[in-house]
Amino acid sequence: MMASDFIVDVSEADFEYLVLAFSQQVPVVVDFWAEWCAPCKMLGPLLVKLAHEGQGAFRLAKVNVDENPNLALRYAVYNIPAVKAFREGKMVSEFAGMQPEPRLREFLRSIAPSPNDLAIEKGLSLLALHQPVEAEASFRLVLKSAPENAPALLGLAKCLVFQNKVQESYNLLVRIPASREYNSAQMLLPLLEELLKLEKGEIEQSEQSTDPAFYNALRLINRGNIEAAMDGLLDVLRENKQYKSGKAQRIMLALFELLGDNSPITRQYRSELSSILF
Repeated sequence: MMASDFIVDVSEADFEYLVLAFSQQVPVVVDFWAEWCAPCKMLGPLLVKLAHEGQGAFRLAKVNVDENPNLALRYAVYNIPAVKAFREGKMVSEFAGMQPEPRLREFLRSIAPSPNDLAIEKGLSLLALHQPVEAEASFRLVLKSAPENAPALLGLAKCLVFQNKVQESYNLLVRIPASREYNSAQMLLPLLEELLKLEKGEIEQSEQSTDPAFYNALRLINRGNIEAAMDGLLDVLRENKQYKSGKAQRIMLALFELLGDNSPITRQYRSELSSILF
């Protein structure tokens, strides 16, 4: 689709064709707005941006309620901005009022996955299959068109950890904006910080007998031997649950985040960690 195809102004005269009929092929998101509506002037540009980013995954139809009162009445639009999504000729989802960009993305993903959404899904699937190099290509493709895409930044950062590219991974994690992925990035950062110290030879000397086991676990992570590293960290925690003020526990949690909740390794070792700590 060209830009003029996936962002259109719609009136009562052509709504049936430009929205209802068109939604048989591609989902259509209708933005009911007015010139005097301040929130509409904030939401409208965001929807336009996401429509361009979607590259035709959905059509954005703009309806001025002052010029098209019958459409507003037909679809029970009493407050604006109001956004309603159509698929196969029927309304399938809606919301009213200004929404933050992450919420808009979730709304759009639910009705029309964009090429970037599909690329991220592919990357995550490859990552789950332990193919970080192939997954990296998918995430980098997304970041070419959307450099601040949080899921792609997080996915790429994980790929780089598996390839022992610690500094580059760290640089990506600290860029992740406020989003659902932000908390995941914060969980991973303690691991990256320790790996960077190890890389630079900045090993903290102490009197604790478990230090060698802790640093050996970090070296095993660098070599990609995650399970052996977890075994070592569990040994550390069996001797000292509060080792280095909880550092060993934070590294374990970071490894769970790295592998993902659906990994059988995560499920096994999370259970073992719980039995030690509680």
